[in-house]
Amino acid sequence: MHQSDQVYIDMGDEDFQSGDAGASKTFPKQCSALRKNGHVMLKGRPCKIVDMSTAQTGKHGHAKTHLVGIDLFTQKKHEDICPSTHNMEVPHVSRKEFQLIDVRDGYLALMDDAGEVRHDLRLPTNDKLTKEIRDRFARDEQLMITVLKAVDEEQVMAVKNVPE
Repeated sequence: MHQSDQVYIDMGDEDFQSGDAGASKTFPKQCSALRKNGHVMLKGRPCKIVDMSTAQTGKHGHAKTHLVGIDLFTQKKHEDICPSTHNMEVPHVSRKEFQLIDVRDGYLALMDDAGEVRHDLRLPTNDKLTKEIRDRFARDEQLMITVLKAVDEEQVMAVKNVPE
């Protein structure tokens, strides 16, 4: 890939274009260095590690680490087993707070600390959280929305009142 560092992948009706922007979405970390409550990619999904155990195999075998994680966005459980000396991919996870300006057509209008407004984030898939945001916004409460981002996915995770 010398001429252009762009890759085009044809997936039926959808076109995906990828290019190297310099910033990776994940970084490698040795399996034995991972810790409970940390993050790891399991089955291609960003997960929070909820359980892990290491089992020593036979005389010349490698120790195996059993990882159990909960998907950060879907809350589904994923498991994997890897040799403790091998590297696993760890997602770069960020949490950011925005002030809620408007709720319209299933999308949120959010303002960051710099005053930049974005309109591209949907209401959360969690019905209870969506109802709470709609109800509190309808009562004219000043709200802060917590957004979690990992591996090009973003989702609203929490709502709270704007600090006085």
